[in-house]
Amino acid sequence: MNTAKTFQTKTSSAAKHRISTKELVLTGMFAAVLAVISQISIPLPTGVPITIQIFGVALIGTVLGWRLGFLATLIYILLGAVGLPVFSNFRGGLQSLLGLTGGYIWGWLIMVVLCGIRPKTGSKLLNTILMFLLPVLGTLIDETIGGLQWAALSGDMSVLGVFSYSIVAFVPKDIILTVIAVITGTPIRKAVLRQ
Repeated sequence: MNTAKTFQTKTSSAAKHRISTKELVLTGMFAAVLAVISQISIPLPTGVPITIQIFGVALIGTVLGWRLGFLATLIYILLGAVGLPVFSNFRGGLQSLLGLTGGYIWGWLIMVVLCGIRPKTGSKLLNTILMFLLPVLGTLIDETIGGLQWAALSGDMSVLGVFSYSIVAFVPKDIILTVIAVITGTPIRKAVLRQ
């Protein structure tokens, strides 16, 4: 009797973790959205362009949640790693991940998870605060990872120089884009869940 119960519990638990066809389609669709958004960029002499990719990552996490958001972002990164021109300025290949801007791309995997966490504290106010705070924290972690790789590979800029530049050129814009993505993505998530 206990064995049958245990088997039933394990089976229902495994079924919960399976990805449905709808989730699979949404994951692929949002990986494609990130590939399109990545092409909107302004090149800079530093070699690190101004982009709105962070908006796409935050939107993916907000709409899909941390698990599917992570998967969509990972698919995008893997497509770029094998050479498809999905990174900014139609670049692809491992050199993009190992170059000046690669750290920002790797950092998205942490950021999308933080954007995708659905706070359930029992307090509506605290949930709302965390809904914005966690994505902003994810953005700052992404900026840190990206900045460290940029500084390590850049022969002419120190870590302090990179972060000073980032605080002016990237961080305020990226925080604003992250907040806009959370505001935009929340009703989209609700609409997707209703279907």
